Amino acid sequence: MRSARTARGAVAGILAGAAAIGVAQLAAGLTGPVGSPVVDVGQAAIDLSPPAVKDFAISTFGPHDKVVLVAGILVVLAAFAAVVGVMAMRRLLLGLAGVALFGAVGVAAALTRPAATPADVLPTLLGVVAAAAALALLVRAAPPGQHEAAGPAPAVAGGPERRSFLVTGVVTAGAAAAAGLGGRLLAERTSVARAQSALRFPAPANPAPRLPPGADLHIPGLSSFITPNSSFYRVDTAIVLPEVPPGSWRLRVHGMVRREITLSFDELIRRPLIADYITLTCVSDPVSGPYVGNALWLGASLASVLREAGIRAGADQLLCTSVDGFTSGTPVQTVMDGRDALLAVAMNGTALPVEHGFPVRMVVPGLYGYVSACKWLTDIEVTTYARSVAYWAQRGWAPMGPIKTESRIDVPTGQAALRPGRVPVAGVAWAQHKGIDAVEVRVDRGPWRQARLAAVPDIDCWRQWVWYWDATPGHHLIEARATDATGYTQTALTVPPAPNGASGYPSVQVTVLG
Repeated sequence: MRSARTARGAVAGILAGAAAIGVAQLAAGLTGPVGSPVVDVGQAAIDLSPPAVKDFAISTFGPHDKVVLVAGILVVLAAFAAVVGVMAMRRLLLGLAGVALFGAVGVAAALTRPAATPADVLPTLLGVVAAAAALALLVRAAPPGQHEAAGPAPAVAGGPERRSFLVTGVVTAGAAAAAGLGGRLLAERTSVARAQSALRFPAPANPAPRLPPGADLHIPGLSSFITPNSSFYRVDTAIVLPEVPPGSWRLRVHGMVRREITLSFDELIRRPLIADYITLTCVSDPVSGPYVGNALWLGASLASVLREAGIRAGADQLLCTSVDGFTSGTPVQTVMDGRDALLAVAMNGTALPVEHGFPVRMVVPGLYGYVSACKWLTDIEVTTYARSVAYWAQRGWAPMGPIKTESRIDVPTGQAALRPGRVPVAGVAWAQHKGIDAVEVRVDRGPWRQARLAAVPDIDCWRQWVWYWDATPGHHLIEARATDATGYTQTALTVPPAPNGASGYPSVQVTVLG
């Protein structure tokens, strides 16, 4: 019947698509992940998506946003491949035209990547050839349509063709899986895990300030003073994490400078190193959101490198570029004002994790991460905001991104009912490079009550706080607000993250048992 042939066409198309992805993955294992069509299309989707779509993905899927994106691309690809297979069963040339369209999209996506080379289109082209060959073989191996149109055919007439289609399909699926696995194994050759574990850093010339007693209140559910690497938030545009060996890493500082500087990794870590506790915040963090964390960073002074290069008059922006082409724009004045702006190489006592920028990233306290924390850093152009526009500024976000004074309620969460009596209301507050001077809490829009603040080593990290509430039965609204060392108090005005960071009082609805 026609429906059976349509089903075989869909299967043929999906298998041809799998062959394309497998062969492309194998080739990308040799040329680099930029050549993978799924990665290229995913990166293009990230780059072309409106900011509202990105915000939705980050807020809805969190650190799994890229997994969801890739899964979505594969689903769309499978549907497209099924349609191509059905078309090919009717006329092979139509199916091959669909394969060519797939290749054109992949090639275009590869060529739009920053620093793309002709080699980056090779995986897609080889994948197209594999898909076309697989599709042609599967179509020719499929039982002819007249057998199905005429009703049940004798087993002798229909059996060999059906067996041929099944065998061809199994071989295609196996080849696609083997190619994909081979590509994955080739990609793992570039893993920097061994280089990370072998690194030993000199003792910092400027050690981190000693943690004062009481820096961590040790309240269950309250964010720890130091955020572990494994749970530190990650927000970036990379679908495949760049694996950059320290031996091949270079940082070029150029543009509006008196002399261009190029540093190797060994040269960088031989410079006087600085250790400091610095809180990072993502501009996409909503009120009470998870995209903020505090770590002990180790790195060289960015300001000292820039002083050696000699910043020319009129320069006001550092256009910082990642190895994957992402750019961030950092205000020159902020970096040069004396704060610990770092070319960071370690995080919480170990080499940077790959997902957090290994081997080198920027960390500048007081600015949202999209303008201050470029991962996998490889290039700094000293320029102006008028001349160069960074990645997120091109998409409507504010170009400079100073962090707003904010707080968060970690406990209670509101997810479980509370017992009457003394209940700790606790959280964290941050105002990087200004410092937190006070946190207040109120219940049911009543009077503000002063919370107790934990001790802190300096003004660049967040501060824990706690207020003990005599909880009474019923439903209650708890709110908090922070005041920084400049005297500014967190505003009640609720605004979304775009274009320069969220604001509003953090709040939680709780139920106290009667």
